[in-house]
Amino acid sequence: MLPVWVLVLSMIVVSGAGTIEGLYATPSDRAEFADSMSTNGSLRALYGTVFGDSVGALVAWRFGVSTAVLAAVMSLLIVIRHTREEEETGRQEMIASGVVGRRAGLTAALLTAFVANAAVAVLVAAGLAGSTGDPAGGVALGLGIAGVGLLFAGVAAIAAQFTESARLARGLTGAALGLAFGLRAAGDAGDAHGDAVLTWLSPLGWAGHLRPYAGERWWILLLFAAAVIGQGALAFVLAGRRDVGMSFLPTRPGPAEGRLGTVAALAWRLQRGALYGWTAGFLVAGFVFGGMADGAADLVGENESTREIFERMGGQSGLTEAFLAAIAGLFAMLAAVYVVGSVLRLHGEEAGQRAEPLLATAVSRTAWAASHLTIAFGGAVVVVTAAGLGLAVGHGKDFGAVLGAALVLLPAVWLLGGLAVLVHGFFPRYAPAAWAVVGTALAIGWLGPALDLPAAVLDLSPFSHLPKMPGEAMNWPPVLVLTALAAGLVAAGLAGLRRRDILTG
Repeated sequence: MLPVWVLVLSMIVVSGAGTIEGLYATPSDRAEFADSMSTNGSLRALYGTVFGDSVGALVAWRFGVSTAVLAAVMSLLIVIRHTREEEETGRQEMIASGVVGRRAGLTAALLTAFVANAAVAVLVAAGLAGSTGDPAGGVALGLGIAGVGLLFAGVAAIAAQFTESARLARGLTGAALGLAFGLRAAGDAGDAHGDAVLTWLSPLGWAGHLRPYAGERWWILLLFAAAVIGQGALAFVLAGRRDVGMSFLPTRPGPAEGRLGTVAALAWRLQRGALYGWTAGFLVAGFVFGGMADGAADLVGENESTREIFERMGGQSGLTEAFLAAIAGLFAMLAAVYVVGSVLRLHGEEAGQRAEPLLATAVSRTAWAASHLTIAFGGAVVVVTAAGLGLAVGHGKDFGAVLGAALVLLPAVWLLGGLAVLVHGFFPRYAPAAWAVVGTALAIGWLGPALDLPAAVLDLSPFSHLPKMPGEAMNWPPVLVLTALAAGLVAAGLAGLRRRDILTG
């Protein structure tokens, strides 16, 4: 998966240069756009501070923070996958029985993260050198993204020493990333110059302070280098002072008496934390975007190209309605990430040999799977509703229509979840391939309108077939068809699960 991560991250930034140049072709257009963005606190919270009005500076503003966050996610997944997850499954113990140092696994994981982030930096710098005409700016942007990625690789390496669970290590590192984003967002929202104390407390803020294409501050790289070296040293010290498979914060035993008498209760205990987090995040983010809806016209201005992109994403009934529909669509696509991750918890339970003891009792396979699928598909309703409520409250009017704009997209979310159930039911070892389907749908929905892809390509995403409310009228046939297809995929997947062998690792 590393080549996919590297190519996608670099393509997001490099393709952004062409998009910005196409939308704002003249210096005056770019200067006007940069001025309007610098006065919008909500947009500064999302994307950061605008430090210049060149093509490169606008690319760094628009794509720098989001790409750095994705680089951090890539890095934490790499490190935890090759450290704590290897220990949790017992593979690291087998490897360590050979002529291998006790810190070899951690070293390999950090080197892999370094290579991946370095590749992103090189591709970003090389891709922007020709389109912007300023090699130094591209190098600064690439190094800023890679610096954030490496810093969170270090956070993940430390988290892996303190927990016995790969899932908890990912959660802790993800929480640190969320905190970093929140600090930067709060700082940039309150200070149009980007010099707030909160911004300086976040590594995402450091990446912005590099100021690519706006008078680069190369000394900021020393902050990244010091943090990464310090984290690496601490992780190596900790790794050398514990036994393989153990941690400094051992898992506490559960209560002597609890409410885990059914598989449904167990599934809820395993998945409730993720559902709470997704719901809270969608509610807050929906409120922020809802408050931006009335300013969509000011955001677009007289730029027809940007107006056309919003209309392709959200319909042509009006710019505010198109903006709300487009944001609701983005939330629904992200909800598909939740539902597929929740469905694939079945795969994790099988591969981790935790499902086999349950199924050895009177618990049927259907009941076991249904307990997780109920949370997955019901949870999708909860998180999408939270996003719709946030949008509606933030917008402050047309409450029912805005909420309906989010809910009408649920069949597409369920359909992608149904595909994950189908793959898991018949081809369990290839169940993680469901992420490729979700990634394709996200790429089409996110980049397709901006790149003006053909309708045949856009139609590959189930989201493109549903009505773009609140501007468009309700259209029941595609809603019912996609819902029926999702139900059929789930039924077929459960049938496959009943007839195949259970994974044993």
